Amino acid sequence: MPTACWPTCTLAHTSRRRRVGWRNRERWRPPGWWTGTTRSLRNQRIRQEAARRRNDPTHGERRERSPHLPRSHPVLIRTHAYAAIGPGSPLQPFELDRRRPGSHDVLIDILFCGVCHSDIHQARDEWGGAVFPMVPGHEIIGRVASIGDEVRRWTVGDTVGVGVFVDSCRECEACVAGEEQYCERGMSPTYNGYARDGTTPNHGGYSERIVVDESYVLSMPPGITLDAAAPLLCAGITTYSPIRHFGVRAGEQAAVVGLGGLGHMAVKFLEALGTQVTVLSHSPAKREDAIRLGADDFVVTSEADWLASCDGRFDFIIDTVSATHDYNSYLRALRRDGTMVLVGLPGPSPLEAGPLVNGRRRLAGSMIGGIRETQEMLDFCAEHQIASDIEVIPIQQINDAYERTLRSDVRYRFVIDIESLRGPDRRVAGPVADTAAAR
Repeated sequence: MPTACWPTCTLAHTSRRRRVGWRNRERWRPPGWWTGTTRSLRNQRIRQEAARRRNDPTHGERRERSPHLPRSHPVLIRTHAYAAIGPGSPLQPFELDRRRPGSHDVLIDILFCGVCHSDIHQARDEWGGAVFPMVPGHEIIGRVASIGDEVRRWTVGDTVGVGVFVDSCRECEACVAGEEQYCERGMSPTYNGYARDGTTPNHGGYSERIVVDESYVLSMPPGITLDAAAPLLCAGITTYSPIRHFGVRAGEQAAVVGLGGLGHMAVKFLEALGTQVTVLSHSPAKREDAIRLGADDFVVTSEADWLASCDGRFDFIIDTVSATHDYNSYLRALRRDGTMVLVGLPGPSPLEAGPLVNGRRRLAGSMIGGIRETQEMLDFCAEHQIASDIEVIPIQQINDAYERTLRSDVRYRFVIDIESLRGPDRRVAGPVADTAAAR
């Protein structure tokens, strides 16, 4: 046995053990290391323990009865997904390792994931700065599969949701106020971004499962339609938040610009609040749908004289259009002290000061909502039986769904049935609660 494996004297050995960085120096080797005896004994013990577990009929039962995941849980969870490998590339099957669940984490088996228009923008890197490979999806409905050992809010089997972000700094003024979407240090998006460590990429809901801190998980109220609830986690909260923030009340005149994934949700919320709802759309073909969704009036803005019937009419306008368009005519449709809110992300457009100054009108913007407000929105939807109008698809049709979304060939949102991603051996156990398809 080489003498280099041993310290030259007891004093030297003791001093080395006390030094800072001792463990990074040449490691002391125990007797038997050179001959392999210690390693053989260790491997033998591992084999004996594995055999004991195989022969223990209650071993598997103990694991099922103990859903908590200890802080030291070593497993990276291999997960099937669909991903964009690069800008503009079709989405394709992909495998990723979900991060090790921590003591405050929740492991969720995903049931449904909505297809948001922003998924397309980001998968094609149209906004810049995209992180590839990218697994999109931030309208996630699932079931809790396991919880960390310090999780108190959730239990295994709970039906839950995950929205546009999965973490924030939790310390800034916005986070403390429950408006994590405006985190001053930047929220951690569900996908196309990084965890709080700044290096671990986040992947979204076009996948079998996801691991999320318990504070950023949402409860699905009893009776809510699960597949149709998925778009509520982006389209729903995006329109609900400004309606709530700007204090829209029953009896007021409200208008919705655009009748798409966002617009149809805005109509439903405003109708439930008791406002007089008018849809402003350039497409006459959407009149029937607007009335069916709860609108009281429909105005075709592609007609030259449309403003004659709307000048100074509305207390509140929510503009859901993402394409570049002229705001000025819509501002003239506001009453004195009226508010127009942008929730889309259109390109630059000239803005006239006259309509704002002459009527003390306001032009504002709004972006999704915080965790508390999103939970409030879900409870409101359950109480008023509000859900998104959807078309459920298998994940294998996602690229076609993207093209149809760009052609406005969907009423009004696609939702992926994530069971289509799983093989027969990976199905989620237990019945899936109420769905639009079942109805």
